[in-house]
Order: sequence, then structure tokens, then C-alpha cells
Amino acid sequence: MYKTVLLFLFVLSFAGASHGAGKGLTLLPEKPFVPDFALKDVEGNTHRISDYKGHVIIVNFWATWCPPCRAEMPSMQRAWEQLREEGIMMLAIDVGEDEDTVFEFTASYPVDFPLLLDMDSTVSEAWEVKGLPTTFVIDQWGRKVYRAIGGREWDDPELLNQVRRLKQVP
Repeated sequence: MYKTVLLFLFVLSFAGASHGAGKGLTLLPEKPFVPDFALKDVEGNTHRISDYKGHVIIVNFWATWCPPCRAEMPSMQRAWEQLREEGIMMLAIDVGEDEDTVFEFTASYPVDFPLLLDMDSTVSEAWEVKGLPTTFVIDQWGRKVYRAIGGREWDDPELLNQVRRLKQVP
């Protein structure tokens, strides 16, 4: 069953590569609250989404085997370099892989934002992730405001401004 789910996500990731790259973010008008989680990063530190309440957060679901995920990772690092000083958080949640696999990935794709491990896919299921990459932008109250299915150029000024505007909403 688990391999079937991974194969399904793999197929969807190729669809995301051709249909989502370079586009903006989709507004989620219902703005559902996100389920909390406790996931370890590749260094063994535990992160909870509730730890970042009061901050705008970009939460990216990805995997090392996913071509559009790999393609967008450098732009995510460039975006992080701009956003971290502004108090906007970025978390990348690897779906279904172990610490060694993700650690090896960082040799070719170095990033310094947290890479979290959802080894049993429970968090991606709770967040209703249907394909990889999928990214949510969470407002300071813990609600999903935007979603992006498929790869993006995360350092695109228009996309970054869309995220930044969430900080200005009362």
C-alpha cells in the first residue's frame, strides 16, 4: 500500500513539474487551521507547527526522488535567505524517506532552513497533500491561506510579495 501511495505521488510530481512551475499561489478562501505536528529535523531537533504561531510560515512537502521538488529547492534557499530576516519561517517536510537519504540530498542541494522528516507520511496525510511538491503558506494564526501544487520559483519577487502581504494583514 505504501509503495502504491509513493508511486501515485511520483506520477503526480511529474504533472506538477509541467503545470505549476513559475506560477503564483492559490488562495484557499476557507482558510482551515492546520493540524499540529511534532517532527524531527535531520539534526534530531523536534519542530512543531505550533512553535511558530505568530509567524507566517511556508510549509513545503517534498521528496528527494521528486524532480520538481529537486528543481525548486535552490529557489527555496534563495527565498529563505531573503525572508528569514523578515520573521517569515520556512519548513520543508520530506515525505516517506529516512534521515540518511535526506542528509545525502543536502550534499548536492545545500539548504539552511529546517528539513523535517515525515517518514510514515502521517503529517502529509493529515495536511491532505495529494502530490509532490505541495506547499502551503500559513498565516500568523495557524491557517492555510495559500497552496501551491507543483514546483515554483520561490524567489520570484511577485510570489515573495504575496507571502509578505500576509504579515501586514491585521
